[in-house]
Amino acid sequence: MTTSSVNGAIPSPASSASRAIERRTELAAFLRTRRERIRPEDVGLPPGSRRRTAGLRREEVAQLAGVGVTWYTWLEQGRPINASSQVLDSIARTLKLDSVERTHLFRLADVPGTEQLGTCIDCSLPDQVQDVLEAFSAVPASVVNERFDLLAWNEMYARIYPRLVSAPVSERNTLLVTLTQPDCCNPVGSSEIVCDTMIGQLRAAYGRHVGDPAWTHFIRGLEAVSPAFAKAWAAHDVAQAKTWVKAFRHPGVGLIRVTTTSFAVSAVPGTRMVVYTPSDAESRIALDRLAAGEGTEAHFPCWPAHSPERPVLAGATA
Repeated sequence: MTTSSVNGAIPSPASSASRAIERRTELAAFLRTRRERIRPEDVGLPPGSRRRTAGLRREEVAQLAGVGVTWYTWLEQGRPINASSQVLDSIARTLKLDSVERTHLFRLADVPGTEQLGTCIDCSLPDQVQDVLEAFSAVPASVVNERFDLLAWNEMYARIYPRLVSAPVSERNTLLVTLTQPDCCNPVGSSEIVCDTMIGQLRAAYGRHVGDPAWTHFIRGLEAVSPAFAKAWAAHDVAQAKTWVKAFRHPGVGLIRVTTTSFAVSAVPGTRMVVYTPSDAESRIALDRLAAGEGTEAHFPCWPAHSPERPVLAGATA
């Protein structure tokens, strides 16, 4: 049960230019993947039989959005051109972007006035945050940042994730563990679905940090250790944190279905407290048993083989 620092830095003019290039590259890839998922018939165009690529052509997007073909081509190529809110709105409608995707598009296009999270130099969680976590004595609760680095937790969370909370700080990341821990002893049920949701949230957060070396290193590290992450990341899907039902597997008390609820921790921008409440009577009983200390010494059958192993992403969360 601890907290760790969330570090940032003031970019130099050179690094700002580099980030601008990376942001345009990210914007280009995002637009391309959104265009490729739209079928011509979805927007009233004939499907045709001689299409060489999936989805709409660039000129079709430009025509439907009411912008010049050359201008849109340059935008999708990541060239340094300006895009107004009105034009981006038209492109968003043409590509059928939802509200999360639209916000992501505006951030990548660096539209003035787009909401940005503040940066924090050498920030740490206030001690009172741990007190709040401990007040949730009957349910798991934790604090994570935008990259899903685990910053703080209570005792019930530790009983769900004993290996995660005992890992070195550089490996204490909930997405990393969910991606890399074997299915036989992964505390997260339906881990593939959970990972897709988390990766969508990560991609949306990345829109605020494109070009940040720490983020770039983190993403490249996840791509290296998880082909599933690399595939999902390349899809450019975005999502936002919301209340949803999740299942935990525990070797001592069985399946625990919980509803996740997130609260922003305003003292440190980009962090949130996540509280897991039981979603049914059976899960309430299971959590009560766990809170009473039942099953805390239990292990999955694969324990002798997997207990020495930990997901390794050296330095990625540092």
